[in-house]
Amino acid sequence: MSSVQRNERRYGAARHAAHHVVRAAVTAPSLHNSQPWLFTYDASGVDLFADPERLVRLADPAGRELVISCGAALFNVRLAMRHLGFRPVVRPFPSPCRPAHLARIGWGVRVGAGAEVNRMHRALRERRTHRGPFRIRPLPQRLVDELRDHARGEGADLHVMESRQQTERIADLVRAAEAVQRTDAGRRAELVRWSQEFTGSRLDGVPLATCSYHPDCVTLAGRDFVGLTATLPTAPEVWPGRTGLVAVLTTRRDGRPDWLRAGQALQRVLLHATACGAVAAFHTQPLELPELRSEVRSAVLLGEFPQMILRIGQAAPSALAPRRPVSEVLLEA
Repeated sequence: MSSVQRNERRYGAARHAAHHVVRAAVTAPSLHNSQPWLFTYDASGVDLFADPERLVRLADPAGRELVISCGAALFNVRLAMRHLGFRPVVRPFPSPCRPAHLARIGWGVRVGAGAEVNRMHRALRERRTHRGPFRIRPLPQRLVDELRDHARGEGADLHVMESRQQTERIADLVRAAEAVQRTDAGRRAELVRWSQEFTGSRLDGVPLATCSYHPDCVTLAGRDFVGLTATLPTAPEVWPGRTGLVAVLTTRRDGRPDWLRAGQALQRVLLHATACGAVAAFHTQPLELPELRSEVRSAVLLGEFPQMILRIGQAAPSALAPRRPVSEVLLEA
């Protein structure tokens, strides 16, 4: 075999492996399904970049949620490499002069995948974002403890709102933030921009077909992607008992490395929940307003920085959000 043939074979293998891990990466959740990531690759690894063109500018001016979304995609890359039998070697922020370069993920030594890796990898295609009520049945305490452990495994903490008072305090802050966003013309326009029509063919944004419940049907207010509250300000039915487990994901500090760490912790929690038959809903509205984010931090979280508010529970399967194809986010060398 000539050196040219060997190089072609090596490039082909690297390309195939990169496509595999990026197919996993793009299943990650993101603010308004904005999918703010780009990837490059070579024979030794994959590089993750933030795509500033997909920043949700009013809701996320500092790019905190953008980096969290990319952190979730990073966890998926790591998981896909493990599933292929390699230990990922991650270098976060490898290029100080290129802030969009969030991570370099190298192919490490061969290592067995293991049952937990395989379970999480299967959950990649099943995970979805829920909008609406859950079943009344509470999550098993064992699962709750496991979700906490998975968050800690990535350097974050998952604080469960154990008391009614804690849940109501978080609900009040979510409601206050959502009230601001529903009455702010700029934020409404931004939400519409990231919403799909019921028959839309876009590969990003939130399909309105996934918003089949009134956003105020449970204790924590949801985003009003459909604009339903303009004509129906009060939910016809409210099910407080179907709110599910309310939790806040936190980090000890609040810089870009912490946001990237929070995204990896979030995705690890979500995939384990999915593998155990649970789904999650997101309520980050108060974290997008600095004064309310400070209240979330001081009210219930002992000074840690809140990065994500979510509900977790059990529900019937719902539609998957669309995803951009690998060819659109993986840049060829």
